[in-house]
Amino acid sequence: MNHLTQKQKVTVMIALMAAMFFAAINQTLVSTAMPRIIAMLGGMEYYSWVITIFMLCSTISTVLVGKLSDIYGRKPFLLSGIVVFMIGSFLTGLSTDIYQMIIFRAIQGVGAGVLMSTTVTAVGDLFEPRERAKWTGIMMAIFGFSSILGPTLGGVMIDHMAWKWLFWSFLPLGIVAFVMIWRMFPKTARSSTESIDYWGSIVLSASIVTLLLGFSWAGNKYAWDSAEILSLFAATVVGIIILIFIERKAKSPVLPLSLFKNSIVTISNSVGFLMNAGMMGAMIYLPFFVQGVEGLTPTQSGFVNIPMSITMIVLSTLVGRWISKSGKYKRYALIGVAIMIVSMVMMSVMNSVAMAVASMTVFGIGLGLSMSVFTLTVQNALPPAQLGVATATATLFRNLGGTIGIAIFGSVMNSSMTRNLKDAMSSGSGVDLSKADPEVATQLATLMDPRSLMNQPMLEQMHAKLPEQAQPLFTQMLDMLRSVLSDTLSSVFILGAILVAVGLVLTFFLKEIPLRSASDKKSAEPEEQNTVKLEKSTVH
Repeated sequence: MNHLTQKQKVTVMIALMAAMFFAAINQTLVSTAMPRIIAMLGGMEYYSWVITIFMLCSTISTVLVGKLSDIYGRKPFLLSGIVVFMIGSFLTGLSTDIYQMIIFRAIQGVGAGVLMSTTVTAVGDLFEPRERAKWTGIMMAIFGFSSILGPTLGGVMIDHMAWKWLFWSFLPLGIVAFVMIWRMFPKTARSSTESIDYWGSIVLSASIVTLLLGFSWAGNKYAWDSAEILSLFAATVVGIIILIFIERKAKSPVLPLSLFKNSIVTISNSVGFLMNAGMMGAMIYLPFFVQGVEGLTPTQSGFVNIPMSITMIVLSTLVGRWISKSGKYKRYALIGVAIMIVSMVMMSVMNSVAMAVASMTVFGIGLGLSMSVFTLTVQNALPPAQLGVATATATLFRNLGGTIGIAIFGSVMNSSMTRNLKDAMSSGSGVDLSKADPEVATQLATLMDPRSLMNQPMLEQMHAKLPEQAQPLFTQMLDMLRSVLSDTLSSVFILGAILVAVGLVLTFFLKEIPLRSASDKKSAEPEEQNTVKLEKSTVH
C-alpha cells in the first residue's frame, strides 16, 4: 500500500480502528459479567471452557488467515471476520444452557481470530516498522479504551437488564465497521505465484486442537496421567512431526519453518506466549477475588479495572511515539515485563479492594510498556512479503499462551480449591451442619463450593429465606468460602508471576536491530541479509 498518500492511510486507519474497537468491546463487555452469566445458566464447572473454546477457535483461525491474507489480500478477511463475529455474538445471546454458549462462543472466536489478526497485519501493510510503532500504540489505546468502557458497562448491564444484551448491544457497530472497511480499505491483487497449503493447514489445526484439549481436560475432566490426556498429547507430538515433514516440502507453507531459524522471532514469540499465559491468569480470575471474596457487584468490579485500562492507554500511546522517535524497543519490553511480575505478586497477597486496584494499576503500566513490542519485533525481523504469516505466528503463540494458561490456571484453581476446602473443614474452621435443622442444612450444603460466591443474587435470596437462627451459620459459611477462594486465587497469581518471570529472562536475550522507516531506501533483500547475518552471528 505504498502508493497511498498519508491522508489515505489515515483514512484507512480510521476504518481499522473501528473494526478493532468492535471486536475489543464485545470481548471486554462480558469479562466482569461472565461469572454471573455462567452461574445463571448453570454449569460453573465449565466456566473455563467458555473462555477456552473462544481462544481455541481464535487461535486456529488466526494462524490460517495469516498466510491466506498474504495470498488474497487483507480486505476479504477483514469483512468476513466482522460477519462471522457478529453471527457468533448474536447466537451467543440466544444461549439457553452452557453447552449452547460454548458452541456459539466457538463461532465468535473464529470471527475474532480472523478480524484481530488481519487488523494488526493491515497496519503493517500501511506503515514501515518505525512509523508503525506509533500507530500500533494507538491501536493498543483503542483496545485499552474498550477495556475501560467494556467491563464497567458490562457490569451495569448485567445488573439491570437481560444478559443477552451484552452480546447484542454493539452489533450495530459491527455494521458500521463493515461499511467503513468496504468503502475505505483498498483492494489488493491476488498473488498468482502462491498456493494454499491445505494439508499443512489441516494438520496444524488438528495439532492445536489436541494440544489445547489436553491442557483443558487435564486435572479437570481427566487426571494428568490418564490414558485420555496422554493420548491427546501423543497425538499432538505426532501431528507436529507430520507438520514438519509437510511444511519442509510445501511450496507455500502455512507455517514456514524458516521463521523459527530467526532468533528474534523465536524469542519474541516465546515471550509473547508466557506473557499472555500469565496475563490471562490475572484478567480471568481477578473478578473472582473482587466479586467472590470482597462481595462487589459486577458493576463495581468493572470500576476496579478502570485504573489499569487508563495506565495502559496512556503508556501504549506514549511508548509507540517513543519507539517511533528513537527506534529503540528492548528497554520498554524489559521494564514492562518486570512491572507485570511485580503486579502479579501484589495480586497474590491482596486482601482488599484498594489492593486490587493498586495491583491492576501496576499491571496496566506493565502492559502498556511491553504489549505491542513483541509483534513489532517479529514484523521488523522478517521481509514484508512474510508480514501476514509473521503477524499470524506471533498472534498464534500469544493465543496459545493465553489458552494453555487458562487451562493450567483452571486446573490449579480446581485442585487447590478442593484441597483448601478440605483443609478448612478438617481444621475446625469449617461449618458443622450436623446440628442444624435438616432443611437448613440441605440449603447450606448447596453452597459448599467457593464459586457459588459469584452468584450474589442467589446468595441474597437464600439469606432472606433462611430463618433468623440460621443466619449466623450462613454468615460463617460465607466467611469460610471467601477464605478458601482467596487462598486459592493466591496460588493462581503466583503461578502467573512465575510464567512471566521466565518471559523476562528470555527478553534479556532478545536482539535489537534498527527499525526500518519510510525514509530508508533499503529494500527487502538487504533487510533479509541483515537478518541472516544476525542469525549467523548468533550461531557463532
